[in-house]
Amino acid sequence: MHISAKADYATRALLELAREPARPLTCEAIASSQRIPFRFLKSVVGELRKGGLVRSQRGCEGGYWLGRPAEEITLLDISRAVDGELLTLRGESPAMLDYPGAAAGLPDVWRRIEADAAAVLGGVTVASLLPVPAGEGLSGAGAA
Repeated sequence: MHISAKADYATRALLELAREPARPLTCEAIASSQRIPFRFLKSVVGELRKGGLVRSQRGCEGGYWLGRPAEEITLLDISRAVDGELLTLRGESPAMLDYPGAAAGLPDVWRRIEADAAAVLGGVTVASLLPVPAGEGLSGAGAA
């Protein structure tokens, strides 16, 4: 499976936005903090905006915010927003594959791989990837 630079950069940008959700961030600030090429990030953020994962405001106090809560944005959402289909074979969705003869069972394997990858990516939210601030990771019995 190939994870595109677009999906990686998009996820890192959303993590930056989720870290400080109360204030907008510029593409320049995100690019600088994550060491992402600015021009590439600008196009990626445009795709995230079209997908509803970020919202923007122009002007001197403008920038980008998350389009919905970090708890509701999964890695699957991000991947689909910037890359479209999760898995393709020669540009085709595995759902459309049909092989003859000895290879007849192979499309089922590709579909199972796609379903498993979707399950993993769909189970990881932006919020779950954020670092836990010092002192907040302790709970109940383990806290002193």
